[in-house]
Formats: sequence, structure tokens, C-alpha cells
Amino acid sequence: MLTLRQIEVIRAIMVTGTVGGAARLLNVSSPGISRAMKHAETSLGVKLFNRRGGRYSPTAQANAIFEQINSVYDKVEDLQFVISRIKRGAESELKIASVPSIATVMVPRAVAELRRSLPNLLIDVDILKIEDAVDYLLLGKGELVALSSKLEHPMLAEAPLARGRLKCIVPEAHPLARLSRVTVEQIVKHPLIGVDPNDPYGRIMAGLFASHSLPYEVTIRARFASTVCALVSLGLGIAIVDEFTLAADQWPRLRALDIVEPTAFQTYVVHRKDAPLSSYAGRFVAALRGQMDAVARQRVRRK
Repeated sequence: MLTLRQIEVIRAIMVTGTVGGAARLLNVSSPGISRAMKHAETSLGVKLFNRRGGRYSPTAQANAIFEQINSVYDKVEDLQFVISRIKRGAESELKIASVPSIATVMVPRAVAELRRSLPNLLIDVDILKIEDAVDYLLLGKGELVALSSKLEHPMLAEAPLARGRLKCIVPEAHPLARLSRVTVEQIVKHPLIGVDPNDPYGRIMAGLFASHSLPYEVTIRARFASTVCALVSLGLGIAIVDEFTLAADQWPRLRALDIVEPTAFQTYVVHRKDAPLSSYAGRFVAALRGQMDAVARQRVRRK
């Protein structure tokens, strides 16, 4: 059984590649690092490192161990974060997170609205992948997360935030740019840039084509919708993105077209069931919902 200290030493050698580097990283002596590493190898019955020219590289047998060590180390850091948060208190802080599509434009607008009425409130904004939202909330890193799809968990409560639509974006010189509305049959004829099919918007995009039995190929894949917009603006293809990202109007060389087929999606705000939202968080949610609803109202007026 490895101790937390041994895990810390092994990881330091992994990161720095030398005993001396690990010693400096942990602010201890090099002989102490060497002893801890040898004791760890004896305890495990596995040689962890090969030494060549003063540098340490993982042995083939130790790779699986190192993966678990990194996981344990991350959890220890999470624990230390929670402890430090408890020590210093967080009554005057608002800690929130959002998936990138909502964080790009809508969250900053909501924060600006909140700041006008609460100028002294310390606000911490994080950007997360959907799969990181559960740990963020259960470890107490923040009060709420704005999500682009439903997240079901027995310890989390969720509430609808706003409804949105997807748009087709094309370069201003593209043949489709003269249109105001396009069909999926028209979209699929052109090179596509897209997000991961496992992303909520990626699933909607894939579903659009699947429902019409249309084969499609994403020639460039990007993690964030803002990156997709930048790629399209350079003429590398066309894409389907959410209207909340486009609300910033930061890409003048793009044309955003309505899609004939239904592309509605629901966004949510999620928080712990056993920790009611603070008044600050409640006001932020109201501001965020208002900003997102305003985008939908603009869409209706344009029609």
C-alpha cells in the first residue's frame, strides 16, 4: 500500500524526470526522495523507473500505476481545495460555471448585469465540459453550472434556463450566403465543420442528417463553437452552431442562416439538492435567463 507521501514523490519524479528536480519541486533533500522511491518500489514489488544518464523514465510495468497515481493526486488536490475554501469562507463570493456555448457570450452579459447591482461581490467564473459538472458541484467548487443539455444525478437539482435554436453559418462569399433559410439537404452538400457528436449540439446536428437518411462528413472537428465560427470565417467550410454563441456578432465575415428543420434545444441550470442557491446565485440565474430569452425574442422579431 502506497502512502500519500510516496504518491507525491513518485509523481514529482514523473513530472521532473530527475530525483533532483523532484526534490526541488517538493522542497526536500534528494536523498529523501531516493529513499521514498526505493521504499515505494519495495512495497509494490514493481520497478517503477529506469535510469539513463541521470534521468528517470517509467518502466513498461508501471504505466497503469502512474495513471492511477495521477487520478489519486487530482482527488487530493480537490480535497485540499475544499478544505481551503472552508477555512477562508465563501459568503461574499459567487462561484459559477458554464459550458462553453453559454459561457462565451451569455454568462459575461449576465455577470455585467449582476455587477451593476452588486459592485463589491467577488465573482468566479469557470468553463467546464458537461462531464465535469458533477464533480464541480459535489466537491463544492461552485454553486451552479449552466448546461446545454439535461444532466440527471440523484444529488443534483436542475431547472430549465432558456430554449435556443441552432443556425447554419457560412462564409460571406459562400453560395448559400444569399439565402436566409437552408435545409439539411442543402447543408450536407458542402464541407462541414463541427463539434464532437457526443456534444449536445453535435448530437442534434447528427440527428438532423440521420432523420433524413443523409450521410455527412465533418472535415474539421473543434471542441468549442467559437473555434468553429473562426474556422468558418476563414472559408474552411460551413457549420451548425447555437444562436447563443452567435449573439456576440464577433464574426463579420459570417452569415447566419435559419435551418428549415426543427433544431430547438433546452438549456438548464444545475445545483446541489442539499445546498439551496444563495441570493447572489439566484440573481445571477435570473440575469442569465433574461439575457438568453432576449436572444430568442430577437429571433422572433426578425421573423
